[in-house]
Amino acid sequence: MKWMSIYLVGYVLIVVGIVGALWKMGVLEHVGGFWIGIGIVITIGIGIILSVSGSGTKQSIEVDRN
Repeated sequence: MKWMSIYLVGYVLIVVGIVGALWKMGVLEHVGGFWIGIGIVITIGIGIILSVSGSGTKQSIEVDRN
C-alpha cells in the first residue's frame, strides 16, 4: 500500500504539471472547464488503475489432490 500511494502522488504531480504547462501555453483557453475536469478525472482514474495493478506480489498456489 505504501508504494501505491507514492506512485499515486507522483502520478498526480505529473498530471498537475501537464495541466499547468497546457494552461501556460494557452491551450486550455480553447477548452471548456467541464471537459478539463472530465479529462483530469479520467487521468487520475488511469493512475489508480495502473498503481493497483502494479502493486502487491503475485503468487501461484499449488494444491495437491490425493
